[in-house]
Amino acid sequence: MQAEPKNPQAGNAQAAASLVGQEYEVEIGPVAHGGHCIARTAEGQVLFVRHTLPGEKVIARVTEGEEGARFLRADAVTILEPSKERVEAPCPYAGPGRCGGCDWQHAKPGAQRRLKGEVIAEQLKRLAGLTPEEAGWDGTVMPAEGDKLPPGEVPSWRTRVQYAVDEDGNAGLRRHRSHEVEPIEHCMIAAEGVSELGIEKRDWSGMASIEAIAATGSQDRQVILAPKPGARLPIVELDKPVSVMRVGEKDGGVHRVHGRAFVRERADGRTYRVGSGGFWQVHPKAAETLMLAVMQGLLPRKGDTALDLYCGVGLFAGALADRVGEAGAVLGIESGKRAVEDARHNLAAFDRVRIEQGKVESVLPRTGITEADLIVLDPPRAGAGKQTVRHLAGLGARRIAYVACDPAALARDLGYFREGGYRVRSLRAFDLFPMTHHVECVAILEPAEKGR
Repeated sequence: MQAEPKNPQAGNAQAAASLVGQEYEVEIGPVAHGGHCIARTAEGQVLFVRHTLPGEKVIARVTEGEEGARFLRADAVTILEPSKERVEAPCPYAGPGRCGGCDWQHAKPGAQRRLKGEVIAEQLKRLAGLTPEEAGWDGTVMPAEGDKLPPGEVPSWRTRVQYAVDEDGNAGLRRHRSHEVEPIEHCMIAAEGVSELGIEKRDWSGMASIEAIAATGSQDRQVILAPKPGARLPIVELDKPVSVMRVGEKDGGVHRVHGRAFVRERADGRTYRVGSGGFWQVHPKAAETLMLAVMQGLLPRKGDTALDLYCGVGLFAGALADRVGEAGAVLGIESGKRAVEDARHNLAAFDRVRIEQGKVESVLPRTGITEADLIVLDPPRAGAGKQTVRHLAGLGARRIAYVACDPAALARDLGYFREGGYRVRSLRAFDLFPMTHHVECVAILEPAEKGR
């Protein structure tokens, strides 16, 4: 212990003493969901430690927490006994107190995928009561095409980057769990189309943030500027042609300044228009990878009726419409107004596709639909929830594809599906967010009696 804990609220007898800055020598245990590993102090208090790996011995410095807290957050500031899976972080901005964008820069690529697999397995067991075998999963997390690189190399995959701006007008990224800005000259995981804009070289005084978007299905480039209150937009002169949008100070909406108000993406042989604020997968291979995994799991037939829930701009609805044919029908539901406009535009050629706007839990009951052959759901990070899952389980679908960016939400909802009479037929996991703790999963479900 190299520092005595100090109480920032001295004089308040009811306030627990802050342990921020306190250091502990600890042995690191298993990985946990969220980009950190678990350790315990000599007194038994739980530490969630970043910048470390299972099996290491480190000096961990507390970054959040106080005496008596259920757990403390900490950074590994000195590595006493390194793991064989450790590498020197390729990014100069990675490390304790620095950029919070990446979690595993210090781990070999294969180790990152194994850690993600351990997190998925732990969440499935704890929240759904499923072993990997019971989930039809071989335990592997597959890299995207082109991402299998040797240690020390970083795939440039992030096609949408949200930059923050510091008080001096420098573009950077947020530090972990902080509003503080880490100014950078280059983000290693940014896609080439983002890096070539030269965002980091410009003065962005008066801006609160800049989002840079580089479509992979076209040469479309876009920046979305969010000015600070009362600030005027700068003249945007970047290294490549770019459309400019701005976030409205009063309504919070995104408005066109010049250029296209959308970018064009490609998947499954089709071009998709994605407007500002519309969702599209960030990894350039993600849309195609997930679309194929869903279609291979569902095996659509001509004449099927299908639901695409949380449908965004219509990626899965379009793939389903192609495969169920003119005798089939697809209903998509999406809450975002602009995304719905884009989905209707993207799928206008299909007479038997309908897109409804609103929250799934509100719109789906109003449709009067009592049955469906196939269902795809790609909910936000919080998951679909018990009410929605219960409704879906009552529609009698032959197969359901659940696309999940959060293994905890996935596991909770799989447990609800089991209560509703569905079992997991198969699960696949994809490392579509290298260097971070995020992972994408596709689970295929079917009525439980079919598995007996």
